[in-house]
Amino acid sequence: MTQTPTRARPGPVSEAGVGDGPRDRRRERFEQLFAANREAVLGYLLRRTGNRHDAADLLADTFLVAWRRLDDVPAGDETRPWLYGVARRVLANHQRGEGRRHALADRLRNELAETDDPPQTLTDNSPAAIAFRCLPEQDRELLSLVAWEELDTAQIAITLGITRNAVRIRLHRARKRFAKLLTAPLANRSLIPLNPERGVSHEDA
Repeated sequence: MTQTPTRARPGPVSEAGVGDGPRDRRRERFEQLFAANREAVLGYLLRRTGNRHDAADLLADTFLVAWRRLDDVPAGDETRPWLYGVARRVLANHQRGEGRRHALADRLRNELAETDDPPQTLTDNSPAAIAFRCLPEQDRELLSLVAWEELDTAQIAITLGITRNAVRIRLHRARKRFAKLLTAPLANRSLIPLNPERGVSHEDA
């Protein structure tokens, strides 16, 4: 008598195989990216807005871009500078609104005065703080990326979207201008020519 072959019944699905699809791996990668860089990017934004509510909104916008462009996010030491670059563009878009810049400055002064734990910034009246505030915005951004974000030349180039050589040139000039302001009498600081575009070479464009 010939026996009819029977099909093997499918066994129970292993839990290890659940949630291991491309979408879950993408979500896991993003969660790791967010956990590793959230505080650093938030600090970057706080130092440039001084407003915790704005910084939180901008942080969400920054990581929304990161989620959409997750495949473009570089690995290793380039990850955080890439996120700073996104945050910088998000912040720039945020500040383009009509009358936003002046309103933000007023609110920044009030909220920094009220907060118990202000972000690290040069808001006092020390010689270094006064000299720093007298610098052009481009110089302040460069020196901030070095001092606060602790980025090297290559990482700053990624953040600002310029060449390493341009970073070296601009950083050298920013430090010279800062040193000049730091040693100048307070009454004469407004008279010091600090145009960062003067003498800019093609490599520094």
